[in-house]
Amino acid sequence: MGVQSPDIGAFIKDLRENARISLRQLAEQANISNPYLSQIERGLRKPSAEVLAQLAAALRVSTPAMYLKAGLLGSDDHQSVPTAIAADPLLTVAQKQSLTQIYETFVRENARAESAAEAEPAASAPATAAAERTGPGGAEQAAAKATKPAVKKAVKKAVRKQAQEEQ
Repeated sequence: MGVQSPDIGAFIKDLRENARISLRQLAEQANISNPYLSQIERGLRKPSAEVLAQLAAALRVSTPAMYLKAGLLGSDDHQSVPTAIAADPLLTVAQKQSLTQIYETFVRENARAESAAEAEPAASAPATAAAERTGPGGAEQAAAKATKPAVKKAVKKAVRKQAQEEQ
């Protein structure tokens, strides 16, 4: 576990202000007291993992991104993307949520494909045959074609959800 980041309160305040909601509204949505949230934002209190999860849900950012910013998770490339999305002031809350969901879908799909490849070595025969037929990069092209429907479905779902939220 990492050390609590001194700027978690400023990060939460920035997210709240970008979402254009008041301190009182966020406290109500996160089911925490208004004075406690104020103390967190001013750096006087350090929120627990549970409170951070409640704030993440209310602000519509990923819980791992919130934990990472608070120093509860070690930094690695997988967590830096959701953190960067959450911290980007040019994106709306709905856009941040959509991008984070798309990213997490890609990561899950890659993990599934990787575990399936490890579990069934014979399943890689079509990709190997494609590589033999098409030369260098054939296996990558075959793998990309195999995941395109899942990616398209995830993107369409995220776009539909964002459009519904904006209405």
